[in-house]
Amino acid sequence: MGAHSSRPGIPLRALAPNAVTAFALCTGLSGAWFAMQGRWENAVAAIVIAGVLDAMDGRIARMLKGESRFGAELDSLSDVIAFGATPALIIYMWVMQDMPRFGWTISVFFVLCAALRLARFNAQIDTENQPHKSAGFNTGVPSPPGAALALLPMMIWFETGAEWVRDYRLLAPWLLLCAFLMVSNVATYSWSSIKIRRSVRFMALAAVSLFVATLVAAPWVALIGVGILYAGMLPFSMMSYARIKKSQRTFSEAT
Repeated sequence: MGAHSSRPGIPLRALAPNAVTAFALCTGLSGAWFAMQGRWENAVAAIVIAGVLDAMDGRIARMLKGESRFGAELDSLSDVIAFGATPALIIYMWVMQDMPRFGWTISVFFVLCAALRLARFNAQIDTENQPHKSAGFNTGVPSPPGAALALLPMMIWFETGAEWVRDYRLLAPWLLLCAFLMVSNVATYSWSSIKIRRSVRFMALAAVSLFVATLVAAPWVALIGVGILYAGMLPFSMMSYARIKKSQRTFSEAT
């Protein structure tokens, strides 16, 4: 019995979250394949599904107690491909290839910023002094929301058919802004930093129900709404973090 328990190998609980991460990588990369065929809605949908899978793998790892350094590294590699390289390729094939001279440069810059963000995250994973993380915030915009923001003009085009969103003079600065937000030191909300008051919990449930219903009936409308809401929350997340830091300084000075 003792010899059996000491048999080398990887436990299944550690394999499950890594399998979800690999699935997210493959799903996200498939977005580029759809884009090559001009199937733009499928391309963006692949990134959205990859984002859902990316949100699941960490929770599955914690639930099964299957966290590992290998899983963390695989997750970062998956994020660079699914939320850095693939969205940049999709947007390049959609519009940015029409931009003289700098269309490819801006697309590559987006991928570089996604990679730099994840390299910074991995370098700080064991660092104790992380002011944003200790307060429950992210440093900069995570790569999945960054990809979603970059693809927001495409979603608007799907829903409205508005050709003005396909102008590279608009899309180029938007893509640069999304890239800079990923590598910035801006404090952004994480799940742990969002607190819902008891007095509004039923309204929050109603809002979630409305989102789910809209997602089923008009998915692009729902995703556009979430993207605009997330972008609109960025100034509030910075102000919220500033208030927390101020209260922490006041408390430390008082003690």
